[in-house]
Amino acid sequence: MFEHLKKEDSEVFESIKNEVKRQEENLELIASENYVSRAVMEAQGSPLTNKYAEGYPGKRYYGGCRFYDEIEKLAQERCKKLFNAEHVNVQPHSGTQANMAVYFSVLSPGDTIMGMHLSHGGHLSHGHPTSFSGRYFYTVPIELDRKTGRIDYDTLMKLAKKNKPKLIVAGASAYSRIIDFKKFREICDSVGAYLMSDIAHIAGLIAAGIHPSPFPYSDFVTSTTHKTLRGPRGGLLMCRKEFAELVDKNIFPGIQGGPLMHVIAAKAVAFGEALTPEFKQYQKQVVKNSKTLAEELIKKGFDIVTGGTDNHLFLVDLRRKNIKGKDAQEILEKVSIATNKNSIPFDTEKPFITSGIRLGTPAVTTRGMKEKEMLKIADFIGRALDAAEDEGKLKEIKKEVLELSKKFPVYKIKL
Repeated sequence: MFEHLKKEDSEVFESIKNEVKRQEENLELIASENYVSRAVMEAQGSPLTNKYAEGYPGKRYYGGCRFYDEIEKLAQERCKKLFNAEHVNVQPHSGTQANMAVYFSVLSPGDTIMGMHLSHGGHLSHGHPTSFSGRYFYTVPIELDRKTGRIDYDTLMKLAKKNKPKLIVAGASAYSRIIDFKKFREICDSVGAYLMSDIAHIAGLIAAGIHPSPFPYSDFVTSTTHKTLRGPRGGLLMCRKEFAELVDKNIFPGIQGGPLMHVIAAKAVAFGEALTPEFKQYQKQVVKNSKTLAEELIKKGFDIVTGGTDNHLFLVDLRRKNIKGKDAQEILEKVSIATNKNSIPFDTEKPFITSGIRLGTPAVTTRGMKEKEMLKIADFIGRALDAAEDEGKLKEIKKEVLELSKKFPVYKIKL
């Protein structure tokens, strides 16, 4: 593998080699990251990258797209089956692009949208002022209940009736509890709003039946294809049939040019993998691991936002430990544990500092780790943060992390 790259561009090869080593030796606890299969990598790294295929199957602007049509239709059909969707567009380059296409399909600049506040678990594309979503549309942020850290649907109903949004976003990037899409639908119906469910983080759980589906309640469902879905980095847009032509036009030629057909092929492979019984068992283990890790950290004196988790991730509130999220991320990186600093609800720290970290179990579960390993990982985290200033102890923990990682190789790639 990489034999041609090694000969022709040693600089890029060395960086890839070092990154492969990092992935093998580190414990990946970033909730939005995962490891794709070798089959997904082969599809994405294929000669399909050589072709322009602007348009859609049967309606391309360039010739020579016969086999690209076959692949895209296969991806669409597998995705429809996976999520029981009426219409699927597999061309979005990212989840944010999928969200943009929905907004541009049914909204006009200045229209009101409601989405979860970024520091309460939302996403930039849900209406943050630094994003196009907050610049083009008037945003009413949804905040979590201060005591429970959960969505308060009664308060959400009142907020919607007061502001009369044209679209409400149901979804988050750092919310550890079940999202009630039916209640979101009821709130949307009460004010005549569209419901867009962004399932980027929980798509794999939904596909496996571990988390309730956003269908049939949502008008639009967007997602990434990586994270829990364990596919290539990319986006996905699903909707009711009545919006099919509209969203397709707003993906192309609206906001994108030619589709990344090599990535769409990888998406098709990932959707096929997600339709297997093994994938469902994997998702069950992801949640078991997440719950075990959260419970063990609570035993070690850590505060977990909402007190636990129903899905693949959770937030650790570090204020009682007197540690900033940025510092915790850097300390854990010293012992080869990858996490990300993350704001907690009503955080008073800046986004680049934060009072918490976000932890997720998709990647370590892909490696084959189970509850027993989660107990060890919780121990590593607790000891490392307690030994923040002790380089000797941190080196010892790093050795233990490496020993655990070696028992659960990712790819077994020889470079």
